[in-house]
Amino acid sequence: MKPLKPIENFIKRQSVSLPIMAVMFPVLYLGAEIGLIASGAVAAGTYIASNSTLKQVQISTDSKSLGMTRSELKNVRTQIKEGKEKIKQLQGNYYKVRSISSFKQLMDMTKIANKIILIVQQNPRKFYLAEPFFYSHLDSAIELTEKYTLLVGQPVKDQEMRIALQDTREMLLSLNKVMEQDLKRVLSSDIEKLRMELDYAQLAVNQHNNQKLLVQPESEHEGDVEDDRKTFNSK
Repeated sequence: MKPLKPIENFIKRQSVSLPIMAVMFPVLYLGAEIGLIASGAVAAGTYIASNSTLKQVQISTDSKSLGMTRSELKNVRTQIKEGKEKIKQLQGNYYKVRSISSFKQLMDMTKIANKIILIVQQNPRKFYLAEPFFYSHLDSAIELTEKYTLLVGQPVKDQEMRIALQDTREMLLSLNKVMEQDLKRVLSSDIEKLRMELDYAQLAVNQHNNQKLLVQPESEHEGDVEDDRKTFNSK
């Protein structure tokens, strides 16, 4: 399964598009003599067209290798990009929570979110196992965290506000557990594959051990040598 490599794809596009533009400009300016501005505009247009064409080819190639349609792959890439931006929003609340326990809880939530996005980026087909995370759970985490930081930052806290803060903390804790389940779900196929590999490896080890038990060690005739020595000494 080929992982998404946006940086690698970007570098490949630039390695083709930039040289084309660099060659086109002097050819147009010196050869065609259409003027500096026109030459620059045409060369820039060539770069844009080349870059866009190569990007579409990369999308088609990647989607084919992954067994996905172009629209599916584009959607996954969009969700990954938006997910990373949402995680930055979560991280922006690190120092607004005002308590060590809430800070740790928010860090744990961010780590889980980062792991899910990394796994989906490496294997885009796993996106369909994490759809609730991308479409709902991550948004809820941001909304609840921002609500909590707003309330905790107020100078006056009456009984009603304290209850609201406690309810929000409990809801964030529950949401953290939900996101842990999201992570387990995207890892489920990997865990199953690992179990199968372990079972196969154990089977191979057992077969090897059984073969060793069936093979008896060959006699080295040590008894004959000892007997010969005794006979010689007796003479």
